[in-house]
Amino acid sequence: MATQWWVRPRPDGGCDYVRLCRSPADGSVEVIEGSHLPPQLPLLKRRQWISAEAVSGRGQQLQAFGYRPGAPLF
Repeated sequence: MATQWWVRPRPDGGCDYVRLCRSPADGSVEVIEGSHLPPQLPLLKRRQWISAEAVSGRGQQLQAFGYRPGAPLF
């Protein structure tokens, strides 16, 4: 996994997103959560670093909250 995008549509035409990006230096994973309503700039809600082991169940957790794998938003 280099980078994964998870997207959840919103009723207002925007979407919430989560981007998982593995760091090549130490293998940790950067998790960025935000929202996007085009044509506005994306809004960053939260940014954190987690260990690579913690990512294994992350996809199932995201699916439980309505997120689906998607293409990069920007």
